[in-house]
Amino acid sequence: MDQTVYDRLVQRLGRVHLRQRLGLESEHEAQVFRRGTHFFHLENWFLAHSVIRASLGLVGLHGRGRRNALKIRIVHNAVRLAALPAAFDGYTILHLSDLHLDMSEDFVDALIERVRAVDYDLCVLTGDYRFRTRGPYEPALAGLARLRPHLREPVYAVLGNHDSIRMVPGMEDLGIRVLLNESVRLERQDATIHLAGIDDAHYYRVDNLHKAAHDIPHQEVSILLSHTPESYRNAAHADFKLMLCGHTHGGQICLPGGIPLITDADCPRAYVRGPWRYHDLAGYTSVGAGSSIVDVRLNCLPEITLHRLQRA
Repeated sequence: MDQTVYDRLVQRLGRVHLRQRLGLESEHEAQVFRRGTHFFHLENWFLAHSVIRASLGLVGLHGRGRRNALKIRIVHNAVRLAALPAAFDGYTILHLSDLHLDMSEDFVDALIERVRAVDYDLCVLTGDYRFRTRGPYEPALAGLARLRPHLREPVYAVLGNHDSIRMVPGMEDLGIRVLLNESVRLERQDATIHLAGIDDAHYYRVDNLHKAAHDIPHQEVSILLSHTPESYRNAAHADFKLMLCGHTHGGQICLPGGIPLITDADCPRAYVRGPWRYHDLAGYTSVGAGSSIVDVRLNCLPEITLHRLQRA
């Protein structure tokens, strides 16, 4: 890694977090099998792409699935929050997840067309900007560079299991603030709510909710960005009011009715797509705008999501 990039990351994250993340990336990027939970990582299996494409081709669904991958929906989600300040009633968040921007030029064009058509106050990105889990990340940054001029400020993001910590300086140079177990204040008129983000909790397990919530007053509304819904229990007990996440792709290739074949997340099936609730925590898991492993979607169209906050 370039020394300048390394020094910038040390300043942003601290030496311990950076060394931990870099070490885990080096060990885990190419693993197909590992001990513990998430034993099998389909996305790291070299033949997965060929097997899935061939199987879909045999049943005549590959072409339709590729066309579906470019049919990005605009989904609206109303979120009622009891303690929401009056100034934030109607505040709208554009939520983009699982972009996998280096998948294809056509996809980036379709995504830009969609985001230009919506109105919002804040944009958040919940991880997975790179198509593969290893290898060069510069093409993903190039995709972000194409997309960023079409996103209104402010823009905040977290990293996913496809992303390298090395991407952070490049993302922040584009005007995308990456939240790595951190929080920021969102102010409107004389009112404040808080936005926090955690590092990847699925593959690298470097999330730290205690650190992310440290500067958030107990009585104020807080929103958590997480790549995966798997942290839902800890988020609820850390007093977050809303959790926005992705990772699952809603299954991406689903049975009729949107029933996912694979979700790759250690959480109830009810939490792998759309709105959900756990105790006082409202949650939403985006099915994602991009596609993983193969650029195909069946019975699960991609989406960008507009969350409108409302006073309960």
